[in-house]
Amino acid sequence: MIVAIVLGLYALFGAVALPRLLGRGDWAERAPRPAIAMWHAACASVLTSAVLAVLAAAIPASVVGHGIADLFEACTALLSHGVSVTPTEVVIVSASGGLVGGRLAYCAAAVVLRTRRERHEHAEMLRLLGRHNSALGAVVLDHVEPIAYCLPGGAGKTVITTGALRSLPPEELAAVLAHERAHLRGRHDLVVAAAEILSRAFPGVPLFRRARTEVARLIELRADDVAARRHARIHVAGALVRIATGRVPAFSLGMGGETALTRVRRMLGPENPLTRHERFATVAAVGLLLTGPAAVALIPGVSAFLAHHCHELLSL
Repeated sequence: MIVAIVLGLYALFGAVALPRLLGRGDWAERAPRPAIAMWHAACASVLTSAVLAVLAAAIPASVVGHGIADLFEACTALLSHGVSVTPTEVVIVSASGGLVGGRLAYCAAAVVLRTRRERHEHAEMLRLLGRHNSALGAVVLDHVEPIAYCLPGGAGKTVITTGALRSLPPEELAAVLAHERAHLRGRHDLVVAAAEILSRAFPGVPLFRRARTEVARLIELRADDVAARRHARIHVAGALVRIATGRVPAFSLGMGGETALTRVRRMLGPENPLTRHERFATVAAVGLLLTGPAAVALIPGVSAFLAHHCHELLSL
C-alpha cells in the first residue's frame, strides 16, 4: 500500500509541478530535441505512475513475487503457491487498465482519422490548384500571402505560395525549404500527434496541456536548427520575419506562426548548446522518468521474491 501511495502522490505532483519545473531556464531553447524527449517522458511517467498506483493497491506483493519466480508459468506458479487474487481486485485492475487504455485508443483513433481526412482533402485541393516545381521540390500555390508549410504523411509535400516566392530572396527561400523538409524527414507530425492524443484523452491534466503547447513550439525550433546547419542563421531569421504572419492549415506544420518572432531573436543570437554535463543530466532525467515508476512498483514484488525464493536458489 505504501508503494501505491507513493506512486499516486508522484502522479499528482508530476501532473501539476512538472510543467513548472520543465519550463524553467533556457535549456529547452538551447536543445529542442532533448527537451521534446523530456516532455514526452514526463507525460509517460505521470500516466504510468497513475496506472501502477492502482495495480499496486489491488495486487498483493506476493503475487508479483511469485510471478517473478516463474515468469513463463505465472498462472501455475500462483496456483501452486496458494496465492489468489480476489474477484474485486481483478475487477479493479481490469477496469483501471481498460479505462485508461480504452480512452487512449479512442482519442488516438479520433486524432489519426481526423488528421488523415483533413490532409487527404487538402492534398486533393493542392492537386487541383497547385503546381509542382521540380527545381524547388515543392508545390507552388497561387496566393498573395507569403506562406510556407509542409503536409506530412506517406507522401509528404512541401507547399509554398507565390507570395512567398516573390518576397523571399534565394538564400532565405532555401532556408525555408530546408526547414519544411526537416519536419518531413523527422516525422514531427507524429511527435505532435502523441502530445495531442494525451491532451485530448485527459484534458484536465496540466502537464498534458502544457506538453502539447511546448512540443508544438519545440519542433519548430528543432527544424530551425536543422535548416541552420546548411544555411546561415541570418537567412533563417530573415525568412522567419517575412513569413511570420502567414497562417497555415491546422493539420500542417509551417515555418511561420505565433512563435516566429521569438525564434528570430534566437536565430540572431549566438549558438549556446548544452555542455557535456548538461547533456548527460538530460539523458539521465529522461531515463529516470521512463523507468522510475516501474522500478518503484516492482519493489514489493522483488522483496517478496527474495524473501520466499532465496532459499530455493541457494539450495540448488
